Amino acid sequence: MILKPTFNFLLKTSLILGFFMLASCGGDYVPKPKGYLRLDYPRAKYIEAKVDVPFSFETNTLATKINSVSVEAATKSYGLNLEYPTLKGTIFLTYKAIENDEKNLASYLRDARKFTEKHMAKADEIPEYPYINEENKVYGSFVEVKGNVASPAQFYVTDSVNHFLTGSLYFYARPNYDSILPAANYLQKDIRHLMETIQWK
Repeated sequence: MILKPTFNFLLKTSLILGFFMLASCGGDYVPKPKGYLRLDYPRAKYIEAKVDVPFSFETNTLATKINSVSVEAATKSYGLNLEYPTLKGTIFLTYKAIENDEKNLASYLRDARKFTEKHMAKADEIPEYPYINEENKVYGSFVEVKGNVASPAQFYVTDSVNHFLTGSLYFYARPNYDSILPAANYLQKDIRHLMETIQWK
């Protein structure tokens, strides 16, 4: 003989199930944060760049493309793009001759400062590190731009008399500080090495 459930039994069962369902909904819902791939880059191997410009420097072998570009300026100028296809980034270099003219030096320094200032609106922090190499007469500054900015690193170096070189790092992607940070840190080391190995011709 099969007993039919009574109304009281169904009511009690519904109330108990409802209580447990409501109790299980407690606590705040926290969405899962976006994840990024862990990227391990190879140890940097540096070689002297084979380019016809008034200075020499060492570059990482990951910069598999070095392209010369024309630069319009009042004095003799050169442009070089150090492309890193596997990291989807490029270090852009611009060289300008000072020609022993203090006005040229002041103008180039002003332009380098203005370039960094353009990123201030979106930057979280812009630490600057002076660079001095008395032996090779290379003086300048390395700037790290933290935040969702187009260029996370820039620099300039000069001998204050004849040579002035600026550089900036860009990625072929929409700026997202967290996602490009590993590659940016890796390439910032390459920029510092480039600065440390510059010799004027």
